Amino acid sequence: MTARGVQAPGAQATRADVTEAGIALAGGGVIVAGIGFRADAPLAALRAALDLAVAQAGCAPQMLATAPAKAAQPQAQSLARGLDLPLRAVDVAGMDTPTTSPQVMARFATGSVAEAAALAAAGPGARLLAGRVTSACGQATAAIAVGEVAG
Repeated sequence: MTARGVQAPGAQATRADVTEAGIALAGGGVIVAGIGFRADAPLAALRAALDLAVAQAGCAPQMLATAPAKAAQPQAQSLARGLDLPLRAVDVAGMDTPTTSPQVMARFATGSVAEAAALAAAGPGARLLAGRVTSACGQATAAIAVGEVAG
């Protein structure tokens, strides 16, 4: 566990940790998809990355999350609206993540915006169901975590 109460990098939950409907079993938890993307990424790139993460996790998210600067971008807002999911802006700085991009680390002080956002928004005890995946065009990433939503 890290200081923020998330599972250590590299430790991933299994599909057995969620019900067939995609709802976390313990404590009324939630499935969160974290997204990261370049400023000029098209909406299709965000959707492609999310689709890859959902396929890997085997369950659909109940919420989207990303860094505050990215949550304000139109493509993140459009993705959330199109999926009828809430979009939560979360602080990702200092979050430990299983994967690390040097460029992301320099700009956001975390290794992966997608993983950090998913873990932060999922709350205490969060763990990844799908680590960071990247859209085919390389402009967007997504990860899925399960946990209890922080207040």
